[in-house]
Amino acid sequence: MKEVTFIRKNIDKWKKMEEIVEQAQQLSPDLLADTYVELTSDLAFAQTYYPHSRITIYLNNLSSALHNLLYKNKKEKWSRVITYWTHEVPLVMYHARKLLLYSGIIFLVSVLVGVISALQDLDFPRLIMGDAYVEMTLRNIEAGEPMAVYGSMNSLYMFLAITMNNIMVSFNVFAMGLLTSFGTGYMLFRNGVMIGAFQTFFFQQGLLGESMLAIWLHGTLEIWSIVVAGAAGLAIGNGWLFPGTHSRLTSFARGAKQGVKIIIGAVPIFIVAGFIEAFFTRHTHYPPVVRLGIILLSLAFIIYYYFYLPNKRYYERTNS
Repeated sequence: MKEVTFIRKNIDKWKKMEEIVEQAQQLSPDLLADTYVELTSDLAFAQTYYPHSRITIYLNNLSSALHNLLYKNKKEKWSRVITYWTHEVPLVMYHARKLLLYSGIIFLVSVLVGVISALQDLDFPRLIMGDAYVEMTLRNIEAGEPMAVYGSMNSLYMFLAITMNNIMVSFNVFAMGLLTSFGTGYMLFRNGVMIGAFQTFFFQQGLLGESMLAIWLHGTLEIWSIVVAGAAGLAIGNGWLFPGTHSRLTSFARGAKQGVKIIIGAVPIFIVAGFIEAFFTRHTHYPPVVRLGIILLSLAFIIYYYFYLPNKRYYERTNS
């Protein structure tokens, strides 16, 4: 690439970086860190191809100034514990909105595969969920308590076990991104097919409405957390597959940082979903309007936190 082309392509970005350096005290450490990674990548490119150019000196000075700001010894404010979830995670989700869309599409398509497979083959749910679980559920249906599995153990123990399981499943979906995006895609597909087959099984038993009120009471947040984990895994996987103008290692590091922030931001959702499943789902005698209300509140939270708030925070930043 000719030097003039390199400058023309990046000059607007560098001007914004200058503004970031000037306003560093008012900006989040993560924005500064992301800017520093991108700036040093450009500097490395310039040092390789234009070692004696003035643009290389300029980038080196800008990088040094940002480096000094980043590595000052200063304590983090306690308020960041709050702003992490109210500002930083929503901003990350704004930049990861396409990844979230791709994760959602993969999951929905896999649910459809599970539904179609279970409709065409009555034994498919057994293949996915296991004979023991299907037989147990059939016995519960015959006894008039199709959702009895949710009340089969102590609530507190169930809460801890379910929460840990939810976290493990979501972190596995995330970690599979280390095997590129296809690893995460496989985990999303596997979980989606399971949900589709599971829900179709209850439909075939004439219990679709009752099962949805029970399952989606906690499943709205639980399944959404898997989709969010999928976006986090795709962030890592795409870092390997699509490095763009950065080195593959730099792109992977950026994707990993983005993915980690996404998955940590979703941890409270795992906990709330586990709490609902352990303490509320078992009460199938609650009026449908109460259970439907919890489902709608969960859905409203998802829309607000993962769609409305990210856009709000992004436009607040760009217009400040």
